[in-house]
Amino acid sequence: MSTIQLTDDDVGKTVVTSTGNEIGIVSGYRYGTAYVDPDPGLKTTLLTRLGWEDTDADDGYPLQTDAVDTITEDQIRLSTDL
Repeated sequence: MSTIQLTDDDVGKTVVTSTGNEIGIVSGYRYGTAYVDPDPGLKTTLLTRLGWEDTDADDGYPLQTDAVDTITEDQIRLSTDL
């Protein structure tokens, strides 16, 4: 069972694979689920980092907590066993 807790504070963080390859950013958070935009573009990146995101499930892919290995101040690293 995962002890990782994703929150709205994770919006704007970079999501990387276990080997450090960037795959997107957390573009929104809604109802306990963080959403990852794999191709955020400059506008989305800036808006999410400023906290001005428009959380829409169609704008990203849900990130399951069991896929997350660690969360730091600016990054979410995925597990190696994906």
